[in-house]
Amino acid sequence: MMFKEQIQRKDMSIRRIVSLLPSATELLYELGAEDMLYGVTHECKYPENAKTKLLVISSIIDSDVLSSKEIDTKTCQLLSEGKEIFTLHEKNMIEANPDFIISQETCEACAAHNNHVARTIQILQKNPLIYSMDPHNLQEIIKSVNEIGKIIDKENKAKKIAKSLEERIKNIRNNTGEIKPKVLAREWIEPFFTAGHWIPEMIAYAGGKNMISIIGEHSRKLRLEEIIESDPDIVIMMPCGFDAFRTILEYNKILKNNKVWNALRAVKTKQVFAVDANSYFSKPSIRTITGLEILTKIIQPKNFLDLKVPEKSFGRIT
Repeated sequence: MMFKEQIQRKDMSIRRIVSLLPSATELLYELGAEDMLYGVTHECKYPENAKTKLLVISSIIDSDVLSSKEIDTKTCQLLSEGKEIFTLHEKNMIEANPDFIISQETCEACAAHNNHVARTIQILQKNPLIYSMDPHNLQEIIKSVNEIGKIIDKENKAKKIAKSLEERIKNIRNNTGEIKPKVLAREWIEPFFTAGHWIPEMIAYAGGKNMISIIGEHSRKLRLEEIIESDPDIVIMMPCGFDAFRTILEYNKILKNNKVWNALRAVKTKQVFAVDANSYFSKPSIRTITGLEILTKIIQPKNFLDLKVPEKSFGRIT
């Protein structure tokens, strides 16, 4: 089923929404549509009030207690066996009774995917409108803001949000220096993964020369030899779903005493950073633009001394 085609339907009014994607949940609150939101996933934790909404999706994997290696092993095992990573709570979905469902196609391992939407359609008595997000760069993230705003009759508010995001991006791009340090962003610690999708573009906008990964491409496993060969000036650790504090803890357990890793120039010069990936990098949300600002503080600090970013959003690993 081609879910994107369904957004052309205009034969119903939207009163009840289910969000299967944390970034969509964040956007709905920003649009002032939280009263229309009747179902969310276990990952929808921002803003705080999103936690009070009916839970329609939860994860099989408890990522809060497992290490990055254990999470990767369990995820690969479930996918290879054709088993679900997420659980659809059918009773709660029926209770939510959505007119409109926002899903995603970007990553099967990160959030509910098309199979959960297909099952939802089977169990509901009505045929909800479906919008499936699949952004791979910042402009596509902003485009989804306008599209969702239009669908739920919040078009003017969406345009204001989109314009503000574009102005913040423009401010960054217009003020980076001529020197472009080589930057390597890593999306996972054990095993190594590149940071793909919108991250390479963000690094370029923030005044860095992105290494290894390519704009719009999916993240992939990364060999240590590739990192050594790329010889980055700066390494940014952004494990999907982790905050900066947890990232530093895992880094110290896995890489702190790794002689090969410690021989990297970026490590020797203390240019390794951890960021709050869960809030500002892992999801295609409007807070990704805050992530761009965080990157500029790391990559071009002298040019953005007055730029304010959230407390504890990044830290240097020493």
